Amino acid sequence: MTTGSPLPDTDQAGRVELRQLYRAPHEAVMLKSQPRVDAASAAFVDTAPLVVLATSSDDGTDASPRGGPPGFVKVLDETHLAFGDLSGNNRLDSYRNIEAHPRIGMLFLIPGVEETLRVNGRARISVDDAVLDATTIDGRRPKVAVVVEVEECYIHCAKALRRSGVWDPATWLEPDEQPSAAEGFVAHLQMDVEPAVVAADLEEAYRLTLWVPGGDADEDDGAADDGAPTAD
Repeated sequence: MTTGSPLPDTDQAGRVELRQLYRAPHEAVMLKSQPRVDAASAAFVDTAPLVVLATSSDDGTDASPRGGPPGFVKVLDETHLAFGDLSGNNRLDSYRNIEAHPRIGMLFLIPGVEETLRVNGRARISVDDAVLDATTIDGRRPKVAVVVEVEECYIHCAKALRRSGVWDPATWLEPDEQPSAAEGFVAHLQMDVEPAVVAADLEEAYRLTLWVPGGDADEDDGAADDGAPTAD
């Protein structure tokens, strides 16, 4: 971890005129954004097992990963997407944010594909039977679903993922080099316990509450986390 901060005491530059620092974008970059889900974008959504959901509240912004079997986010029509609730930590941050501030952003990722799909729009929480049926996965009907009215949809270029090498196994850390989630929990909560104990508790919580297709984890997400701060 670095020490010290490179930030000046005051902002000497003031407001930066960004357009003076960057060349104008190509016309195609400006035109690619569409207010609908076309066939190519729908195929991306149908194949993506992971999406990062960005929401906001009066206190700030939040980005939360959402994962499921490929296509867990459903294309309802060319202007609406929906996905059901899956196992989480029951804080309901994203859902409460959506209720207060409906505007959201979504970033869809497919392993091995360097381009991503971006969707911006307005979301709402739904308990409509037809929507819950549409977002049912492997017989598991969600308690609620998030319905997104698409305002902007487009493919994002591969530069960030190529620079990061995120899909290249040669860039992946060895297990003993990876940051430890258990050590993070111990530090966050200032717990007087060995990280190995927390790691075991975390894995047990995953086993009991993480629903996967064909699995039999408890559908009452988070039901096993009483007194277990590491449960997700």
